[in-house]
Amino acid sequence: MLNRFTQRLPAPNQLLTPLHKRLRDWIVGVVATTEDFGIDYDAPVGDAGLFGPDSVTWKIHGDFPGMMSGGIAALMLQTLHPRALAGVWDHSNFRDDPLGRLRRTTMFVAATTYAPTADAERIIELVDRIHDRVRGSTPEGERYSAHDPDLLTWVHCTEMASFLDGYMRYRRPGLSVAIQDQYFDETRRIAEALGAENVPASRAQMDEYFAAMQPRLRFDERSRATLAVLESMELPIPIAGVSRRMFLGAGAAILPLWARELIHRTPRQRLIDRGAAESLNRVAPLIRAAMSEGVAVRSARRAGAERDCLQFD
Repeated sequence: MLNRFTQRLPAPNQLLTPLHKRLRDWIVGVVATTEDFGIDYDAPVGDAGLFGPDSVTWKIHGDFPGMMSGGIAALMLQTLHPRALAGVWDHSNFRDDPLGRLRRTTMFVAATTYAPTADAERIIELVDRIHDRVRGSTPEGERYSAHDPDLLTWVHCTEMASFLDGYMRYRRPGLSVAIQDQYFDETRRIAEALGAENVPASRAQMDEYFAAMQPRLRFDERSRATLAVLESMELPIPIAGVSRRMFLGAGAAILPLWARELIHRTPRQRLIDRGAAESLNRVAPLIRAAMSEGVAVRSARRAGAERDCLQFD
């Protein structure tokens, strides 16, 4: 069904600007939070934020298809850590409002990546305060706290590794190891600002980290229930079921093999995931065209840079 849908789409250069605007409005309606965090991405002029236009982070986080699929993959990975999942299970309304959780995560990543320095630091402090009340015990009696450096490192690594993998799958395969290393080295500053420790600073360190974590992970009933919520998530856009299946499948398609096996992704599901990945590749240019005036481009203008700073080419 996904392939039949995408095959009917015209090429991006055949689409009129009004259609781009409509698609952008739909996308923003999905990912943008309704809460007002008071961030102005256009001012103050000259403020480059925490990373700036010369960073690898600006380029990778500016690609919506890669970030959306990477965000889904990160959520899937996070269900595998019992203590991290317990914090979400006990202290968030994720099961009732998964879209709200997705929007808040999107806001945090956008703000820490592109917002002016003072706003980015303010959002980090806000999240740190929210973490004060996230503590408790797993059903097995293990204590957890959102301030636990190990849990902060886990959440950060699942997100950054998935964002990078999404970018490489749906935008630019074959990024050099040097660029991947720079990305992990740049982005660890956000995790460390929240209290994470021993954050991987290279691709090799990230691979070693996940290899060391695997014996501590499991796929249990809470994991299954969380994935079921994702798979039934309502999106406020036309053909929402198709869109949800495409992004969920495209996210699952970039999971590392060990995670797909731990989640028990069946051969049929993996086939569907590959189809979803192909579908996202087909519509990605259209999505990028629709999102061509987002916060990344606005932030580039604020910093006095051209939009070319958001691309490797």
